[in-house]
Amino acid sequence: MSTKTLAPPILPAPAAPKESAEFFPRLAQLITRLSGTSMAFGLALGVVLAWAVSGPFFGYSETWQLVINTGTTIITFLMVFLIQRAQNKDSLVLHLKLNELVAATKGSSNRLINAQDLTEQEINILHQYYCLLAEKAKLDDDLGQTHTVDEAEENRQEKLGQRRH
Repeated sequence: MSTKTLAPPILPAPAAPKESAEFFPRLAQLITRLSGTSMAFGLALGVVLAWAVSGPFFGYSETWQLVINTGTTIITFLMVFLIQRAQNKDSLVLHLKLNELVAATKGSSNRLINAQDLTEQEINILHQYYCLLAEKAKLDDDLGQTHTVDEAEENRQEKLGQRRH
């Protein structure tokens, strides 16, 4: 059996995108980066304090209350999409890094590459399987002993064969 290691593909340089297609992702990334700063928090706090201080001047009117409610609602609505975009990107990058580790680790199960694409039922089955492996590892006297999915499957097949005979 060959132990040839596959190198990750070299990605071609991206084609020069149209400037308008590049604008929104860059804008979203900039806003995401800036909104997570102390200065952004200070600015938001300043706006709320200015609104609160202006209450007596506007007689605490319904319009005065509507200004802060509308402003915070709009900002929250937009930030939900920016946060989700950032989480999607972070999640994908994390999956890629984990896939690289699984693919590069001798003895690991390549079945777990792209495990994020499995159905919920398949993930639950794998979770139960790994719980069993953890229980098996607890029984070992040697803390350095490792168990792989393939090793556990071989053991299961041997047990099934013994039961049949």
